[in-house]
Amino acid sequence: MLRRWGILLVMLALTAGAALTASSASGATISAKGFTPGGPAHLIGANAHALGISDQAYSTNWSGYAATTGTYTGASASWTQPAGICSRGDQYAAFWVGLDGYSSSTVEQTGSEVDCIGKTARYYAWYEIYPNASVRYSNTVRAGDHFNASVTYQGSNVFSLYIADTTQGWSHTTTASLAGAARSSAEVIVEAPSTFSGGVLPLADFGTIDITSSMANGSALGNAGGVTQIIMVDNQGRQKDSISALSGGENFSATWLHSK
Repeated sequence: MLRRWGILLVMLALTAGAALTASSASGATISAKGFTPGGPAHLIGANAHALGISDQAYSTNWSGYAATTGTYTGASASWTQPAGICSRGDQYAAFWVGLDGYSSSTVEQTGSEVDCIGKTARYYAWYEIYPNASVRYSNTVRAGDHFNASVTYQGSNVFSLYIADTTQGWSHTTTASLAGAARSSAEVIVEAPSTFSGGVLPLADFGTIDITSSMANGSALGNAGGVTQIIMVDNQGRQKDSISALSGGENFSATWLHSK
């Protein structure tokens, strides 16, 4: 069992000056449902760990890898959308790339999701410039679809968020302006989405997801410096999913263990 850690303060101050301009984006704000994929990490501790990485951290909503000791201009990765194994209750799982959110109050991110609404699996793709609400793309997403995604800082407070479902044959590039983004982390993440009040929702059973070509600042994520492995745990310190070692600095897998 993982060692439990005292809760760290997470920055919650909203960053002023956020304005969105979507190019080729057709989507709806995910607000009526009372939850949002994306948002900062809910960290509950970090410790030095000898696994060929700089650190290991625990979070109640994130798992994966993050570069955390530099200034970052880009993050990208590829993955195959896993199937939701929906047996009971409402559960959620998001898969994304982004900048910020590990130790800052903004996140610039895009990804895909499976939501288990009862025994029905629902799939979609989205982007978010947190603290603004997530925006869902209207395009079809199915289990087994292959995704490429990236978030790139273009200068002058402008970010470009790109996601492509190469199986379905669609892509979107969304341009967003956000003042005050720290660009203090670049990450590739599996997430249990949160309610608008900050409560972490049950993690949907996604089986195993393989994430490849994880990059930061145009190089392998593992070579970005200060790479942290993030382990998602519940409030009793039990892992919600298992994260493999970072192979070749770019590739890892996540396997669901339990929902909450």
